[in-house]
Amino acid sequence: MWFSINQFKNRCQKVVWFRGSGSPPHIAGKQALMVTPALALESTFRLKQIYEQVSERIRAAIRNGQFVADSRLPSERELAARFGVGRPAVREAIGALQNEGLVITRRNSGTYVCADALQRLTAAPPANAATSGDPDFSPTSTLDVRLILEPAIARRAAAQARPDPLAEHYLAQMDSIVDLTDDGQRVLWNNSDRLFHRQLAVMTGDALLVKIADEVANTMDQPLWKRLKDDGIYDTGRIRLYVSEHRLIYEAIVVGDADAAAFYVEQHIMRVRRDIAPK
Repeated sequence: MWFSINQFKNRCQKVVWFRGSGSPPHIAGKQALMVTPALALESTFRLKQIYEQVSERIRAAIRNGQFVADSRLPSERELAARFGVGRPAVREAIGALQNEGLVITRRNSGTYVCADALQRLTAAPPANAATSGDPDFSPTSTLDVRLILEPAIARRAAAQARPDPLAEHYLAQMDSIVDLTDDGQRVLWNNSDRLFHRQLAVMTGDALLVKIADEVANTMDQPLWKRLKDDGIYDTGRIRLYVSEHRLIYEAIVVGDADAAAFYVEQHIMRVRRDIAPK
């Protein structure tokens, strides 16, 4: 098919309009009608994490009377089978509901619906209402990212092969923990643990790695992470094991053994996963 010069210019002009910042006059109105709903959708649409979807299903079951006040929820395995998800997602969902005051978990007994759960849900805004902040990141996702990132950080830090006073300070703080039932000691344990891992990135001397490690450390300061960590790591003997692993990581970095540092970090994170997000 052949076009005249004027026809060719007209077609080219339409292409430029579509690729530019505006719209050609003859379609501007129509395009506005098409684009506006899409932009509105983009401003409100957010993919939900699996644990969020599970927690919504449990909230719905409390609302419709399937899970009544003071009743015991099915086990993690049963809920995982019911919703077609893994146990970590169920554990995270229950942790989120605990943080909302809707359920309570009693060690060696199970998870129970709080007496005032239905009243709390009735007073809460609808699930699709705008909220002031984003939901916590899935702790399982955080561990997945750490398993990719932190062995590489340990290798880079080992290339520097230098001691770090602040990392040693965090190790000493963790070593001082003797009673996790004490609120102050539990806060100290959570902070010194996450900041020690961030400090490993500082030891690389790479500003971008530090920035990334900051984001990871922030997720480890979110209520859901702390809830699962407190529920999964609650005895002092376990703390001693974690402190020993942290020291192995640090000492391997200081002596410049990159392979050992990466190995110890990987094994440590895998232990954390088994403790707070077992499959």
